Amino acid sequence: MNLVVQGQKVETRALKDLATLTGSEGVGRLGNNAFRLIGAQPHPDLESYCETHQLDFAFVPEDRHLKDFRLFVTDMDSTLISIECIDEIADMQGLKTEVAAITEAAMRGELDFRESLSRRVALLEGLPEEALARVFQERLRLNPGAETLMAGLKQAGIVTVLVSGGFTYFTERLQKQLGFDYAVANQLEIRSGKLTGKVKGEVIDGEAKRHTLQLVRKHHGFTPESVIAAGDGANDLPMLSEAGIGIAYHAKPVVRKQATHAISHAGLDGILRLFA
Repeated sequence: MNLVVQGQKVETRALKDLATLTGSEGVGRLGNNAFRLIGAQPHPDLESYCETHQLDFAFVPEDRHLKDFRLFVTDMDSTLISIECIDEIADMQGLKTEVAAITEAAMRGELDFRESLSRRVALLEGLPEEALARVFQERLRLNPGAETLMAGLKQAGIVTVLVSGGFTYFTERLQKQLGFDYAVANQLEIRSGKLTGKVKGEVIDGEAKRHTLQLVRKHHGFTPESVIAAGDGANDLPMLSEAGIGIAYHAKPVVRKQATHAISHAGLDGILRLFA
């Protein structure tokens, strides 16, 4: 096994300490602040050392590379982008604090997602549709490494899916901007230019995310082992468990605990470096 270590800044001293700790046979550079420790072995102090030095670490088989994967599925809010869109929409109503508290509880797995979505969307009733455009233009930002990640996936010929418990207004625009092959999300009901406080059609919750992954995978004839999924909240756990590799990206503790790998310090392009 190789140990991939990455973060915002990886000091030479830290690499030497980790090489000694894990009995590594050598160190290879994967990119800026990303390294592979060859032939590393697990050690009980590894996690605490990396946490103290704000480093991400992952044991990856030496023969596992990006070319081995065929499908990438990712969440949107707080994974692909830095915001929770519904919280920012609610801010237009002066209700961000109230809505954000519900969002946080749902992402920690303390509140049923469908219930939380219904409660939050209901608070948006009467808001002009133009508020969605303002959020997209003024507040939505891609998380670091998003564009590099998408370029690397495309170059490798990997099919990409954006699936979100958020809203189609945002996923459709990000699909066009970043070149996702598929995009699935909830559709806000709008009448006479105003939000009604309801969602149209099927609710995209955790099970719907899992089902989307399964549908696309089976449509293309891909194996479960050839799928990478990324997310940050409890409603992403079903699809992360369905994938060969589940990435907890800057995620809640419940997600980090159950994912294959966790990236808490590096950007989204860190996913590429795991399998470089």
